[in-house]
Amino acid sequence: MDTVVERCAGIDIGKKTLTACVRSPGEGRRRRQCETRTFSTWTSDLLALGDWLACQSVSVVGMESTGAYWKPVYQLLEDRFECWLLNARHMRNVPGRKTDVKDAEWIAQLVEAGLVRPSLVPPRPIRMLRNLTRYRQALMHERTRETQRLEKLLEDAGIKLSSVASDILGVSGRAILADLIAGQRDPVVLAEHAKRRLRSKIPTLREALTGHFNDHHALLAAGMIQRIDQINVTIANLNEEITRRLTDYAHDIALLTTIPGVGLRVAEVFIVETGGDMTRFPTAAHLASWAGLCPGSNDSAGKHFSGSTRKGSKNLRAALVEGARAAAQSKDTYLHAQYWRIKGRRGERRAAVAVAHSILVIAYHVLSRQQPYHELGGDYFHNRVAAAARTRHLVRELERLGQKVTLEPTETTAV
Repeated sequence: MDTVVERCAGIDIGKKTLTACVRSPGEGRRRRQCETRTFSTWTSDLLALGDWLACQSVSVVGMESTGAYWKPVYQLLEDRFECWLLNARHMRNVPGRKTDVKDAEWIAQLVEAGLVRPSLVPPRPIRMLRNLTRYRQALMHERTRETQRLEKLLEDAGIKLSSVASDILGVSGRAILADLIAGQRDPVVLAEHAKRRLRSKIPTLREALTGHFNDHHALLAAGMIQRIDQINVTIANLNEEITRRLTDYAHDIALLTTIPGVGLRVAEVFIVETGGDMTRFPTAAHLASWAGLCPGSNDSAGKHFSGSTRKGSKNLRAALVEGARAAAQSKDTYLHAQYWRIKGRRGERRAAVAVAHSILVIAYHVLSRQQPYHELGGDYFHNRVAAAARTRHLVRELERLGQKVTLEPTETTAV
């Protein structure tokens, strides 16, 4: 294999130890030589690793993205060397005789020959923002799970509050739950806490609040509500900190929110997960492939098989799918029409992923051109088809239903 990187290193990382292999020009008749050492993952040994690599005049360091264990190694070496974070799926070796030393040597050989491409690792401020947004997302999921536990507890007590109120933790639901926990069991008294539109359902609410809620349920409900309140406080603090750190991206976020379905939170996740720099991706197709939202390709022996989307950033994918479902509820928009057009043929999930892909492509061009989103309209798919073709399609549909169709054009035919 040709040598692309003259002096490079490959690191196989574990939780407690790591193995580093340096490949450099050999002496005499040896073209290349290897030197391998093992270090612990304590910070002092990682600093010693950096000094050893510097003594070897290493220019590129490749390492496998092993869980979260690569992060401290990368952070200590990135200021001194060009670090390549490598996808484990791109470095599969021939099975058999697998050891840490063999893995480190294999990584070094791949880097030396330029047979692997480094993964996108954004700058450190963006990585710190990722920690905040991903933790916020995890807390939001935990809040949802805790709310579901509370609803199941009420069902266990025969309290059918969720069957009447759309949000059991709304203003009315909170007041009812507080009174239940305090010891009030009379459904007539509890139903009087209903506010606004829920007051029109007071007779039904009284029936729903008739159950066998006791002190045991009150103890559990109080703990669950306290946990939800704590999560809400933490999420609010994270929102403030994320907004403060994304001040420099305020204009980009404003541009992204012009896309239907993309709210503030989805725009923040897009900036943080992609790094906000679209110049890293040559085209929108490259970005879609990196995000794992491009259609899969699975052809063999002249046959085409179903290809699922590849793995990518699950946080970005989840945010874009959420935005796609929100866009599906918008009115008279291109994304709304695309969602319902695909859903009828392929189902809800494929439609959501397809619209998420469209949002990703739109976001790429919006940020690249620094221009707000231009709406194509909900009738885009109808207008792009020629009037004659649409006419033939409608006639065939009517004839398939057993109707005889006679066409008589009006003076002004709408196109």
